[in-house]
Amino acid sequence: MGGVVVLGGAGAFAIAQAGEQEPTLAHSTAHYTAPTGDHDGSLAFTTEVTASSGVRSLKVLAWPAANSRLGKKPPTAKELAAVESATCEAATADTARCTYTTPVSTADAAASPHGTWHIAVLATARNGTTTLDTRAADFEIG
Repeated sequence: MGGVVVLGGAGAFAIAQAGEQEPTLAHSTAHYTAPTGDHDGSLAFTTEVTASSGVRSLKVLAWPAANSRLGKKPPTAKELAAVESATCEAATADTARCTYTTPVSTADAAASPHGTWHIAVLATARNGTTTLDTRAADFEIG
């Protein structure tokens, strides 16, 4: 009888743990458009975030692969917690499609290092679990 209680307890623990899995990302893409003439360019990032408890937020940061402090050390979850959020819309009960778009002025583009850039994201589920992906997508500034 004691074995049944222990097995039942372990099964309940496994079920509870399965419900608290970290958010997952899928279909992440980044698209950079350089400014031209008097028109701003843009950076757009989209991804699908799935979390069993639902999606609370997605923080987004673009960072250069070289020639910066971040190029030597990717951003941390603590650093990403303080950056801008994407807009997320529910696609299903546990999946949201998140989009982040920002204008890029001629001055911004001129001051930015050329080459490969990465998109780092911090996905947070409603239950508080998080996923940090420092290279969710890449794009080129050239």
